Amino acid sequence: MNLARPPLAAVGHVFRFWLTLRRLLPRWKCQTFGAQGAEKCARIEKIYVINLDREPGRWSKMEQELRHTLDSSGAELLSLTERYVAVDANDFSQEPPKDADIDPFYTLGDQLFVEPQPLVLPTRLELNTPIRMSRAEIAVARSHINVWKQVAASNHEYVLILEDDAWFHFGFARYLDQAWDEVMGEYDKKGRFDILYVSYLEVKHGAPKTFLSSNVFRPVRGLWHLSGYVLSREGAAKLLRLLPCRGPIDLWINHQFEVLDVRATKRPLISQRRDARSTNSYSILPTLTKIGAITSEGASLFNIRPTEQPVFAFGPEGSGHSSLAMALSMLGYRCCSDLQALPAPELERLLDGRGDRVFDAYVNIGSLNASVRDLRSRYPKAKFILTSAKGITTDGTFLSVEKDLNGADIAVLHSEEPNRWQVVCEHLRCAPPSCSYPALKDRGQRPILDGTIEADQVLKSKSPRRDKSPWVVEPRKWWQGISSIPIDGQADTGTFVRITDCLECLDTRRWHLRSDTFTDNLALFRPANVKFNSGIGAALSVKREPLGVRDYTAASLCSRDQYLFGKFEATIQASNVPGVVTGFFLHRNSPRQEIDIEIAGNRPDRLLVNVFYNPGGEGANFDYGYRGAPSYIELGFDASKASHRFAIEWSPCEIRWLVDDNLVHRRVIWDPTPIPHLPMTLHINSWLSRSTKLAGRINNRRLPATTIVGSIALEANSVISSAGSDDLRRSS
Repeated sequence: MNLARPPLAAVGHVFRFWLTLRRLLPRWKCQTFGAQGAEKCARIEKIYVINLDREPGRWSKMEQELRHTLDSSGAELLSLTERYVAVDANDFSQEPPKDADIDPFYTLGDQLFVEPQPLVLPTRLELNTPIRMSRAEIAVARSHINVWKQVAASNHEYVLILEDDAWFHFGFARYLDQAWDEVMGEYDKKGRFDILYVSYLEVKHGAPKTFLSSNVFRPVRGLWHLSGYVLSREGAAKLLRLLPCRGPIDLWINHQFEVLDVRATKRPLISQRRDARSTNSYSILPTLTKIGAITSEGASLFNIRPTEQPVFAFGPEGSGHSSLAMALSMLGYRCCSDLQALPAPELERLLDGRGDRVFDAYVNIGSLNASVRDLRSRYPKAKFILTSAKGITTDGTFLSVEKDLNGADIAVLHSEEPNRWQVVCEHLRCAPPSCSYPALKDRGQRPILDGTIEADQVLKSKSPRRDKSPWVVEPRKWWQGISSIPIDGQADTGTFVRITDCLECLDTRRWHLRSDTFTDNLALFRPANVKFNSGIGAALSVKREPLGVRDYTAASLCSRDQYLFGKFEATIQASNVPGVVTGFFLHRNSPRQEIDIEIAGNRPDRLLVNVFYNPGGEGANFDYGYRGAPSYIELGFDASKASHRFAIEWSPCEIRWLVDDNLVHRRVIWDPTPIPHLPMTLHINSWLSRSTKLAGRINNRRLPATTIVGSIALEANSVISSAGSDDLRRSS
């Protein structure tokens, strides 16, 4: 798998310009391709190109590539080519189960066999922890396996299999002919190899190999990609006998090199295009991040914006409004939903047809029922969705809405519809995300509260740069979010628990000491860096201590349970060493959501509070942005001089941050993000930031640094109990 970043736009433009110039040159003739001649010399007789139905542009580019090279008879390679329809991950309605072809689970040990990480020396390396393949990886694997079945059943001795983002290097024909002659000569022209890699990416430290000739080597392991390879009919049959595929297809096949006859050209003759962004999703990334194998990453911002807008959805109560609103959010809409009315400034702008609104989608907003005709007039290109559910009676209000929408651009979404993504996305002309349609309990129309927060209720805050995403509202003087009243029972999820722990010893039923890291942490968490002391609590240390992937060690304590809403409090005396960050926060992955308290060592008189929000239900692979929506709050005291109580109060309608029982910051819905709505793990840590803007430059002479946690108390809904937390902590 290619873990390299997608190329910059400028590189893509230069690449396309170069390909255009190349087409002006004479076409290449490659003797390796064509029907088997009278001399009985084996050739590549067939080409399969794996291409998604929703990617016609890629197929068009492949046609251009295949026209530029001729086979042994002088015909274009396109004449030997068959487009093979790829399996689309978007067609999976749920996580695909294990079957005879694919086992969706693999391990870190499987990954490290292919690409060892010589600097990885964590305290505890869980090589056998299962990792689930992403839906995209399963779709790619199934596409290749389906082609193998066709090859094994054919009468073609050798075929070339290409993915649809391939391009042929300059000199492709000449170098392939040389390599083919050497491979055929090795077997006295019988050519009994199974696989010949002509496109690959070697692992970072080089693939172990044995050169068999000037242009061909035998790999032991360490070749990523299956974007271009020659497969024999016998090789296809062998691969099918070795199934199921465990893990990403290019990883799994490395584990089969020992029993396969594998060859590779001295250098790649085919590569992935540099003007096309990969559509794959790599399941190994979180695990490589945890062990420190990945040390930096940039913003992962949601760059897709919907073109069909605004969107309005109406329907009777209980017909799936909240699920639809979340689905629209997952498609990149900024969606306001499940309210009796809109805040007055937003309603005024909407009815006036102004473009400076906060939202571009409105679902189940009671006050809009009477304004349907005005909305149709103001927005002639608007998209309307009507929701319905079996057994729910349509009342008079909704009948009036249906009448007013007669002739509008409408889609009807039934809650019993088996493929709701298809209905929504065909209506809005966009591709569905590769995760399940969300299934949420309807919130109902919540009443909103008028008025603003009194100035003396919270401390003054300063907002640094925030993520640009559909789920972060840009600052507007007139916008203060949506204050609403939660509906009874909305926060009653799971088992309500009260816990107070003075941390005089490690209670392994409640807490887990981490032994991993994350990208922006210059240190590796070690359990030995947490010391429990009677009458004091837990001491969390940051030390200078080289451990391969990191030159420092740090400390982290996290809950074994996950919680949904509640109050979380810790008594903390923070470190004042520059570069060190003290953190107390709630966090989850898939989708990533987070509520933060952080104190930087260079400014212990200031609190950083933050919220990361990504949409979707459990398992939705949304993790966009790395800044979140931070705010700085001046404390008025030095948090490193004495212990203070820091608390997060999290409810469905607001988040409150308190220091020594005083409210210092408050956020309501869409101020500037939605409120996180899924269970999260509680963390407290002390770590070393890669960012000098966040915590200042590291002062090694003042290490080790110590943070004292006197106690942790919580009153919350415990939702999930697990054997250990595998959450990743990420910071700006």
